[in-house]
Amino acid sequence: MANITAADVKKLRDMTGAGMMDCKNALVEADGDFDAAVSVLRKKGQKVAAKRADRDSSEGVAMAKLNDNHTKGVVFTLNCETDFVAKNDDFVNLAKQMAEVAINANTKEEFLNTKLEGDLTIADKVLEQTGVIGEKIEIGDFQALEAPYVASYIHANNSIASMAGLSESVENAEEVARNIAMQVAAMKPSVLSYKDFTPEFLAEETDARIAAIEKDNIELGRLGKTLKHVPTYISKAQLPDEVIAKAKMDIEAELKAEGKPEKIWDRIVPGKLQRFIDDNTTIDKELCLLDQDYIKDGNLTVETYVKSVNPDLKVVGFKRVSLK
Repeated sequence: MANITAADVKKLRDMTGAGMMDCKNALVEADGDFDAAVSVLRKKGQKVAAKRADRDSSEGVAMAKLNDNHTKGVVFTLNCETDFVAKNDDFVNLAKQMAEVAINANTKEEFLNTKLEGDLTIADKVLEQTGVIGEKIEIGDFQALEAPYVASYIHANNSIASMAGLSESVENAEEVARNIAMQVAAMKPSVLSYKDFTPEFLAEETDARIAAIEKDNIELGRLGKTLKHVPTYISKAQLPDEVIAKAKMDIEAELKAEGKPEKIWDRIVPGKLQRFIDDNTTIDKELCLLDQDYIKDGNLTVETYVKSVNPDLKVVGFKRVSLK
C-alpha cells in the first residue's frame, strides 16, 4: 500500500477542488495513483449525479466569452442546485475556467467534449465536481454567435448572459452591440424580426390571444368596466399593403360619417392609421427584437436606435441564456 502524505492529499485537492478527506480516501483507494484517484472522484460524481438527477438546478452562473477580434462569441450557464454553491468562489472560478475554452465550440455537445485540462473534458469536469460539491451540476444552455462584430453582456447577478451581432465593425460598434445585448437580456426577444414568424405560429397565437381578450371582456363587461380592444391581427407579418389600404379607407369612411371636413383628413388619418398598426402588432413588441421599444429611449424602437447611430448598420443576430 502506498504511503499517502499530506502533500499528496493537497496536490489532489488543488487538482480537483475536492475535500481533504475525499482526496485522501480516493488516493488510498487508488494506491497513490493520481490519475486513478481522479477517476475515483469522477465515479463518485456519477453516483451523486444519478441520485440527484431529478433535482432542480436553477442556480449557478451565466458566462460569456468573445474571441479577440469580436467576430464570435459564446454564452453558457453552469448550473447547480443552491445559491450557496453558485456564489462560492471555487464554483465561479470553475465557470470562468470553462469560459476560456468555450470559444472553440459551436454547440453544447461540442462544448461538453472540449478539453479543459489535459484529457479532461468539460463533461468530465462537471461529473467530477458533482461528486466534489455533492449537488447536481450541469451545463444548462450553450449558444454561439458569429457576425462581423459581436459584443456581450452579463447581468449583474450572473443569472443572464446575452450577445448581439452587428453587420459591420463601425466606430462605436462596441457601445451599440452591448446596448443591444443588454436589450436582449432585459426584454427576452425570441426572434429578430416579425418576418421570422411562421404563418402557423401566427395563426395559432392570434386565435389564442383573441380568445383570451374576449374572455377577459366578459368579466369586464359584468363589472361595468371598459372593455379591452379585440385585435384582428397581432403582427406586421399579417398587415400586407392591401390590409393597410383597407384600414385607411375605413378610417376615411369613419371621418366622413362623423362630418369631418376632407381638407383636414391628412392631419388625422396618419395618427389613426398608426394606432391601427399599434393595436394589431402587439406580439411584435413583445417578441421581435427590432420592433421592441428601446429600453434606453422609449421613443425609439431597437431598429430606429441602430439606424440613428449609422443608417447602414444592422443587427444580424442575438443569443441569450439564463438560469431561470
